[in-house]
Formats: sequence, C-alpha cells, structure tokens
Amino acid sequence: MTPDTSHVARRTPHAIKLAPSILAADYARLGEQVAAAASAGVDYIHCDVMDGHFVPPITFGPLILEAVRRASRVPLDVHMMVERPEQYVEDVARAGGTVFTAHLEATRHIHRVVQMVKAAGMRAGVAVNPGTPVAALEAILPDADLVLVMSVNPGWGGQPFIEAALEKLREARALIDRLGLSTELEVDGGIAERTAARAVAAGADVLVAGSAIFNDRESIADAVVRLRRSIREVDAPTA
Repeated sequence: MTPDTSHVARRTPHAIKLAPSILAADYARLGEQVAAAASAGVDYIHCDVMDGHFVPPITFGPLILEAVRRASRVPLDVHMMVERPEQYVEDVARAGGTVFTAHLEATRHIHRVVQMVKAAGMRAGVAVNPGTPVAALEAILPDADLVLVMSVNPGWGGQPFIEAALEKLREARALIDRLGLSTELEVDGGIAERTAARAVAAGADVLVAGSAIFNDRESIADAVVRLRRSIREVDAPTA
C-alpha cells in the first residue's frame, strides 16, 4: 500500500526534527558529542531515562541531564521509561528538561502527569509501546504537546525497526489532523537511512536516532547530513 503523504505538503523544507539519542553516545565524551550534535543543527537532544523497573536497564537521572544541559542549549527531549513518572517531574524540570515524555503504560493517571509536567514549565509528551493501540491516546491527545510512537520495544538501543509502527504513525497522524491539533508526532527505535523517510512519509515530525548519529563510522556532523539527506524528498513541499 502506498502511504498517504498529503500531510507532508503542508511542511516547510527541513521541518522534520532530528533528536539524537545519547543512549548511543560515548559517555566518556558525552559533553563533546552533545556539543557536536548541537553544532550539526539537531533540534532536540533525546535523553532516555530508565529505572530498571518499567524496562530492565538502568541508565541515568537528573545529574546527567544537568550535564547535558550545560553542554548545549538545544532543547532536552526527556523520554521517561520509568514507573510512576509523576515522581520525577520536578527533578527533570530543575535539571533543564524541555519535553517530559511519560509512557501511557507506566501510570494510571496520565492526565495528572501531563498537568504536572506543564505546571513545571515543560512540554508534555505521551509515549506508547508497540503493543498499545493508537486509540488509547485519543482522550489525552488534546492535552499532549508530543506523542511518541515506539518502533522498537523500549529498553535497548540497536533493535530493528518494527514495521507495524508505520501504520501506527499513520493512525496517529490522522487522529492529530482530525482533531486539528499541533501535537508533534515522534518515532523512536531503529531509525536510520532506510527507515527515516518511511517514518516521515507515515506522518512523523520528529525522528529519534541513536547509532545512526553516534557511531564510529563517521563524524556526528556527517551522520546528521546523511540522515537529513535521506528524508529530503519527503520533507520538500509540493508546488
């Protein structure tokens, strides 16, 4: 099936945002690599906070967020893969978070979390796992600034892209457009040259990329150029 890309025509050139995930960064050079990504013109720095409960790994918390904030003024896109995300709202805000994204599956009170995030001065995101239908977002969508569709199971970088995420992106885009919202649609997991353009064609506004940007094959600047080139045709406006 050919995806409906009519929504893409409403975008300006280079409107698609890139959010490199520091999960794939070299932590011995974290500040240097974040600064390099900022210099390359990325739109967000994506920070995956994991608690060892909602997902098995443990990554980092507010101290690393503060360090990333000192390395760059690029907005921090903080992806909270944690149980009871409401406990961390104030800490993330103090650390310099711009977007606080909580998983729909991680709390029974997603509306309360969204309200808390906005009261703390951050933008509110809501994420859904591969097994959660887009329809579950409908009630909270008008209050969300960003929706994150996971295209891998959360917890580890380097996983292959789940093809069913494309249909979920199309569904989420249709819902956002039907409700007349400006909510950003983000996709996270397995994003590289091969999948980036397809995710954009399916409706994504923000691409989270880890090893496609932080790797040993090329400079961060070259990786950003390569990934933007891969979505250029889709990102261009029609006449």
